[in-house]
Amino acid sequence: MASDFLEKYQDGTKVQWHNAALGTLGTTMIISSFFVNSTGGNKKTLLIGGITSIVINFLMARTQESSNEKNLDRAILEYNKRNLPQIEYNQSGLGNTQSKSYKTVYLEKKWSF
Repeated sequence: MASDFLEKYQDGTKVQWHNAALGTLGTTMIISSFFVNSTGGNKKTLLIGGITSIVINFLMARTQESSNEKNLDRAILEYNKRNLPQIEYNQSGLGNTQSKSYKTVYLEKKWSF
């Protein structure tokens, strides 16, 4: 059962054609807005349409990614029910906030000129 959820997760991580198409469309619209005559309303329409397409594409991709993470959580939970050693995966959906493998990483960048 855990392998079924893992296969669903792995299938969900593949590149989706509709995300690529919508992102390409938005980028094309933005780039083409720079070459359109600025006296008409077409330039503004293309620019707003391209930005909107990219934002919608981003939101769709994040929603699919979040939904796909649930399959990974289910796979880990099913594996841990039946197998040893258990996989310790600190994900908020698992409710395992006190895991031994839980580590906090802080990233810092200092700029000097």
